[in-house]
Amino acid sequence: MAGFFSQLKAGLTKTRQNFVEKVEQIFTGYKKIDEELYEELEEVLIRSDVGVNTSMELVERLRKEVKQRKISDPQELTKVLQELIVELLGKEETIAFAERGPSVILVVGVNGVGKTTTIGKLANRFKLDGKRVVLAAGDTFRAAAIDQLEVWGERSGVEVIKQREGADPAAVAYDAVQAAKSREMDVVLVDTAGRLHNKVNLMEELRKVKRVIEREIPGAPHEVLLVLDATTGQNALQQAKLFQEVAGVTGIVLTKLDGTAKGGVVLGIQGETRIPVKWIGIGEGMEDLRPFVPKDFAEALFGSSEEG
Repeated sequence: MAGFFSQLKAGLTKTRQNFVEKVEQIFTGYKKIDEELYEELEEVLIRSDVGVNTSMELVERLRKEVKQRKISDPQELTKVLQELIVELLGKEETIAFAERGPSVILVVGVNGVGKTTTIGKLANRFKLDGKRVVLAAGDTFRAAAIDQLEVWGERSGVEVIKQREGADPAAVAYDAVQAAKSREMDVVLVDTAGRLHNKVNLMEELRKVKRVIEREIPGAPHEVLLVLDATTGQNALQQAKLFQEVAGVTGIVLTKLDGTAKGGVVLGIQGETRIPVKWIGIGEGMEDLRPFVPKDFAEALFGSSEEG
C-alpha cells in the first residue's frame, strides 16, 4: 500500500501546486489572521475547483476553529485546514454487495470519462478478490463501447453479455442478470449509454434499465457508480449533480487524478452532493484503480509540501 501512497502523492503534484502551495503562501504571507486572509483563501479555493459553496463552507469552518482554539498564528492554519478537509471527505466507503445472490452494479457517466475502462478494471479487481463476474454491454449506441468492453473482458477472463449495436440496453441488462442468476455469479457490472444531449431520453433509459434489474433481483441495483474525469474540474461537479438527480448515484469513481491540477474537485463533489467518492484512478494500469481513502488523500495532497 506504501507504493500506492507514493504514486498518489506523485499523481497529486499539479493539484498540490495549484491548491495547497497557494494556500500555504497565504498563510506564510500574513502576520495575523484577519478578514483579508480569509477572503484571499476563499478566492484560491474557488480557483482550485473546490466550488463556491464548498469554499465558503471550508472558510466558515476555519473561522470557527480559529475562534474555538484561540489561534493567532496564520502558520498554524495549514494543519487545521487539512483536518477540515479530512472531515469534509468523510469516512471511507466501500462497494455495497448483496448478502445473497448476484450484486448488480450499474455504471453511469458521460462518454469520454473512462467508463468502460473503469468497468474493466473493477471486473479485474473483483475477480482477484475471488468473485465471479459478468459484464453487460449496455452502451449499445456506441459500437466502440461494446468492442472495448469485450477487450477488457478478455484481459480479465470475464464473460461479456452483449447484443447488436442499437439494441435495447434494458434487454442487455436483463440477459446479464439472468445469466448471473443461472450461473451463480457474484457480480454483474452493467455499462450504460453516456449521451447527454437529451436528458429526458437518458433519464428514461436509465429508469427502464433499473426497473428491469429490480424486477429480476429485488433490491438491485445494489450500487449506481458514477464515473467522473477529474481533469474536467467544475464540469465533473455539474455531471455529479445531474446524474444524482437522474440515476440515484450511490458512489463516485474519479478517474485521471494523476497529472491534473484540478484534484480539488474531490472536495467540491463531496461538499455539494454528499455522494461518497468510493474509487479513484491514478494511472493507466489495471491496478491503478483503488478504493478511495479520504485520510490518505488529504495526507498525499498536503504531504510533499510539508516535507519540503
